[in-house]
Amino acid sequence: MIKLICIGNLKEIYLKEAVKEYEKRLSKYTKLEIIELKDLSYDDESKVLYEEGQSILKHIDSKDYVITMEIEGENLSSEEFASKLDSIQINNSNIVFVIGGSLGLSNEVKERSNYKLSFSKMTFPHQLFRIILLEQIYRAFKINNNESYHK
Repeated sequence: MIKLICIGNLKEIYLKEAVKEYEKRLSKYTKLEIIELKDLSYDDESKVLYEEGQSILKHIDSKDYVITMEIEGENLSSEEFASKLDSIQINNSNIVFVIGGSLGLSNEVKERSNYKLSFSKMTFPHQLFRIILLEQIYRAFKINNNESYHK
């Protein structure tokens, strides 16, 4: 099972439709659960990070393999990501991807992470990044099943 924990809700219909499309495509390979958590806004950024982090951690089980999306994380090609996902699945039935809010992730969430992944040193809108991540997860399943996929 793949679980995606995201800070913030999708608002635009076209983004929601893209997520639905990848949910449908991924259903052939795995169960997918997407958890949207409230995007907090206070003057105190450390309070925002802490509270968002606590909210994220409530949805992570002790047996889950957690991959946090962090700009400081490791960059992988699609093939390397597919191989990584395949090797993780050998010993872990639940893989949790975490996309933080606009301030990133709390230290507590980073410490819980089993693997830190980055897609780029660039900053992406969190709503759009969710779709990019889902596409790469889908691509990884296609690669790992020796199925063709548009390059």
